[in-house]
Amino acid sequence: MEKEESFVDTIKTVIYAILIAMLIRTLWFEPFKIPSGSMYPTLFVGDYLFVSKYTYGYSRHSLPWSMPLFEGRIWSDVPQRGEVVVFKYPRDNRTDYIKRVIGMPGDKIKLKQGRLYINGELVKREQIEDFVMRNDMGNAERYRQYIETLPGGTKHKILEISDYEYNDDFEEVEIPQGMYFMMGDNRDRSDDSRVNVGFVPVENLVGKARFLFFSHNVDEAWYKPWTWPKKIRWSRLFDKIK
Repeated sequence: MEKEESFVDTIKTVIYAILIAMLIRTLWFEPFKIPSGSMYPTLFVGDYLFVSKYTYGYSRHSLPWSMPLFEGRIWSDVPQRGEVVVFKYPRDNRTDYIKRVIGMPGDKIKLKQGRLYINGELVKREQIEDFVMRNDMGNAERYRQYIETLPGGTKHKILEISDYEYNDDFEEVEIPQGMYFMMGDNRDRSDDSRVNVGFVPVENLVGKARFLFFSHNVDEAWYKPWTWPKKIRWSRLFDKIK
């Protein structure tokens, strides 16, 4: 009898733990992993970060599996220009993307030879040291690195291969109400609002990227345990995302 009660108590504890974890994930913080290089030099492949779910309020995309329990957003707040956000890809409302908010509702956005214009004003950028990283073939690639200053004063780093790449010219568009224009910091290696993503509805916002809780070099071999400490990017742990 005591063994049966002990087993039932264990099951209850596991269920309670799962429910609490789901509640935290839904209402407060959710972990995400960076799978691609579209946000270099801000976020690296192999970074793990926490996203605050409460920052912009809640939509169905705040729920596990985007369960359609309600429409629109509740306790809604708007993102600020320059914030790094996670959102659901508008074409399937399922895949998580992470980009930077560049254009707000009502803004006019265009790019000409790699230079960003917001509401007709050229966005300031200052070139700094080059950024070097390895591509999928293991070869080193050198990028021009800039500090970009958005309207409102937010500064962040961006990368450019050159100012004459495929997405470096973009005809001016006006962002509809309830929509946002997102761009990756790795400007010539990002599928964002210039390409397939398009405008992002406010309902698709999942949360604001806050800080890294882990980071490791995915180039290192996982099957060599003695290399695991070397894989960890210790200097990036608990970095705030700007």
